[in-house]
Amino acid sequence: MIIKQLPVGPIQANCYIVGCEETREGVVIDPGEEADLILAEIENEGLTIKYILNTHAHFDHILANGPLVEATGARLALHPLDLPLLRQGGGAGFFGLEVPFGPDPDMELAEGDTIRFGQHALKVLFTPGHSPGHVSFYEANEGVIFDGDVLFAGGIGRADLPGGNYETLMTSITEKLMVLPDETVVCSGHGPVTTIGQERANNPWL
Repeated sequence: MIIKQLPVGPIQANCYIVGCEETREGVVIDPGEEADLILAEIENEGLTIKYILNTHAHFDHILANGPLVEATGARLALHPLDLPLLRQGGGAGFFGLEVPFGPDPDMELAEGDTIRFGQHALKVLFTPGHSPGHVSFYEANEGVIFDGDVLFAGGIGRADLPGGNYETLMTSITEKLMVLPDETVVCSGHGPVTTIGQERANNPWL
């Protein structure tokens, strides 16, 4: 499986381009900014993008949604509980920022959904707490999870932003992520990749 990690925008949120080596079908997860950079990497890999997937709707993960949809024709997917956040500019106003509004999703995500591209399937896990409709995408056969801003290397997502809840976040981590095998690679929304085992052993929040 092709996985390209691209830190984008001033906050350096991780955008992931994920593709099938056999069919060259792929998805983009959390295109936060720098659409030209993301599109250049897609072209470099020779991928046809089927879906643009938002783990959640905070502005640093969604600002390139519009350009990506326009350039690729891919379907845009988000959990409906984060739609109000999306329509409010991803909470940018909380930080005193004004951002362009992107398109509404044309596909709703829910716990247990499967996103298929090429030979791969991403299972949708409902992991709220950082935002009301936060989801993670788990590829069991590859042993990798794209968990947005839930669990980081040595940290956890913020729960103090509008719509966040610390107890809900910790429940998502313990019941959805920490039940995965230790060798599962965690591709987070910020910072380096880690593994479930590393965080189980070393994360001070756990």
